[in-house]
Amino acid sequence: MRIIPATLAAFLTLSPLTADADDHPVVVELYTSQGCSACPPADEMMAELAMRNDVIALSLHVDYWDYLGWADTFANPDFTARQQAYGQVAGSTVIYTPQIVVNGSDHVVGFRPMDVAELIMQHRMSRAMVDIAVTRNGDDFVVDASAMMPPPLPPMVIQVVGYTPVAEVLIERGENAGRVADYHNVVTSWQVVAQWDGIAPFQGRVHPQGDTPMVVIVQHADHGAILAAARLD
Repeated sequence: MRIIPATLAAFLTLSPLTADADDHPVVVELYTSQGCSACPPADEMMAELAMRNDVIALSLHVDYWDYLGWADTFANPDFTARQQAYGQVAGSTVIYTPQIVVNGSDHVVGFRPMDVAELIMQHRMSRAMVDIAVTRNGDDFVVDASAMMPPPLPPMVIQVVGYTPVAEVLIERGENAGRVADYHNVVTSWQVVAQWDGIAPFQGRVHPQGDTPMVVIVQHADHGAILAAARLD
């Protein structure tokens, strides 16, 4: 088992001193695969990030390593397409694992935890572009969002993401054969539930389809920057 240095672990798990850490969380997407030999350190880092109130850490498993002899049990071609779309927006035709995308706009290729930590801090210090609130109403969640940007406003999408907090997998073949791996905040569904122009406040209801945790994410359309996110607790 790889050990994260104590100073780095403390930096990754450190919560900001402000009381509203959960009001403006930073979305960290990890693109990973059970068949990628370079991915385990990044997968382990997600365990630290998943503990933070000011971060929404999401692991998206891609399918393009499956040809090496082990089909990732969480892989989804939609997640591969999402990573490819991020690459196209960034002007790149090549995608990698592990790759981290911070708030939809900053990309980190490979295991570079200090870069990730610095980007999270930068985004935490930036001004929120969208105010989002979630309230419970019976079995449903009510999502309210208001744009706080000057016009012209970009087209935006409201997305609901479901994930499994922890999953253990015995990898039997491929580059990580024999490894028992723990994965954290494994995305199981990613749905666009509404288009929003931001001119009028948005309000919508989300009805959970299962018992897994969910988050709501407001993002520039066409895989641009993430403007707001909130947990559906």
